[in-house]
Amino acid sequence: MIQAIFEYEFLQNAFLTGLIIGVIAPLLGAFIVVRRLSLIADALSHVTLSGIAASLFLSKTFVVFNGLNPLWLGMGFSVAGSLFIERLRTVYKHYQELAIPIILSGGIGIGVIFISLADGFNTDLFSYLFGSVSAVSRSDLWLILAIAVTVISVVILLYKELFLLSFDEEYGKASGLSTRFLHLVFMIMVALVIAASMRIVGILLVSSLMTLPVAAAMRVARGFKQTIFFSIAFGETAVIFGLFSAFYLDLAPGGTIVLSSILILLAAIAFKKLQAMRK
Repeated sequence: MIQAIFEYEFLQNAFLTGLIIGVIAPLLGAFIVVRRLSLIADALSHVTLSGIAASLFLSKTFVVFNGLNPLWLGMGFSVAGSLFIERLRTVYKHYQELAIPIILSGGIGIGVIFISLADGFNTDLFSYLFGSVSAVSRSDLWLILAIAVTVISVVILLYKELFLLSFDEEYGKASGLSTRFLHLVFMIMVALVIAASMRIVGILLVSSLMTLPVAAAMRVARGFKQTIFFSIAFGETAVIFGLFSAFYLDLAPGGTIVLSSILILLAAIAFKKLQAMRK
């Protein structure tokens, strides 16, 4: 595959996109897991599916939308879903977790409607569901790179605030932090990363890349910064091994990346148990 990467542009796009996603997905995943909001990734991925299905329906129905990249509408739906989650969290102050299944259910319902209107599944939609090496275009790569630069910059600038919000929101409020604004910024970043990751990992599996490397990192890391570092390292390892496996076995990369993440998680658990037995 290494030689093929230098020869074919679509493999370059897929490999570089995978490397970028291997950084930003676990990076935000570390904050998501600590905040116990892992299901947010699932909810927003299903909302993104609605946007993709809507885009495919529009391009099929109206000529003017033929050149529309489904990624744009998917991102729009995902960001809108994140805003609705934050709004519902304020409506249900004592039952904030309700916001996630509400948006998840709505995303599935809207997605099914647009899929039906578009006369069911087709090759394009299937590649968005489970990821595809050949589906990543150069324009997708540049868009994902722009999202990555934005997300990493925001995390660096607001690291202390996001850290405090994740571990002690009440203290953050007492310290004068604008927790509502930070929640909103964080949710929009998660929405953008999910939309960006679906080309490689697939909509139905993207949440796995945001949580499994973090779960493995939490078994071996000492402290939150180490958790982020190991999460990114494990995420990159899973992406690289998954892409190579998908290329040689002719499989959807989403499945191979997730299975690679699970193997890393099992290895981390086994490593921790061996350490405990030696003590």
